[in-house]
Amino acid sequence: MYDELIAVHTIMRRGAVLAAAGLDRLAADEEVSRQAAVRVARWQAEFIHHHHASEDELFWPVLRRLFPDAVASLDDLTAQHHKLDAELKDLTAAVNALNDNTQATGAASTIAFAAAAAAANVRDTLAAHLDAEEPVLRELFPQTPTAEIQRLRKAIVDGAPRSGPDLVLGLLADPSPAPGHDEITQNFPAPVRLLRPLLLKRYQATKRSLGS
Repeated sequence: MYDELIAVHTIMRRGAVLAAAGLDRLAADEEVSRQAAVRVARWQAEFIHHHHASEDELFWPVLRRLFPDAVASLDDLTAQHHKLDAELKDLTAAVNALNDNTQATGAASTIAFAAAAAAANVRDTLAAHLDAEEPVLRELFPQTPTAEIQRLRKAIVDGAPRSGPDLVLGLLADPSPAPGHDEITQNFPAPVRLLRPLLLKRYQATKRSLGS
């Protein structure tokens, strides 16, 4: 399950970079699709929030019970989740303002600059958080009973966001398959697996529209 977790983290890391780069180009008055930049940033905020809510609600209580010595580390990670959630709200508000104000393009746009700055904050905070979280879970997951792992995996899969399958598949594979790629993709719904070629083409089109 650690490999699957790293696959999800890779999606989030790459998505944060893609969103920040697209909004930065938009603020610099480059040829970037405002609609695509807003969509990617909104999706990213939803995806990260859901993942962290799942950890706080499902993973951490189990790990706290099984590994009392790790409680302080898990509490620190939860505090980081709260900090990141505040930044995700700032990003969502910024891109909503950008979407609502059709005049907010060009290098002089304070709204576009605010969205780019918010996306950069999320990118950097997320990277630091995942760098702190992954070593903790790499140590604890192998010690977690198989029955608990299976239950948690099912809960995560069943409650995963259904939006943006093109972004999930694309970020999972681009520029190279993430660790845990095969393990996580086999749990995708059948329609997503069948439409994979079309969804990957949509991802590439989105990436081009962001100037990447």
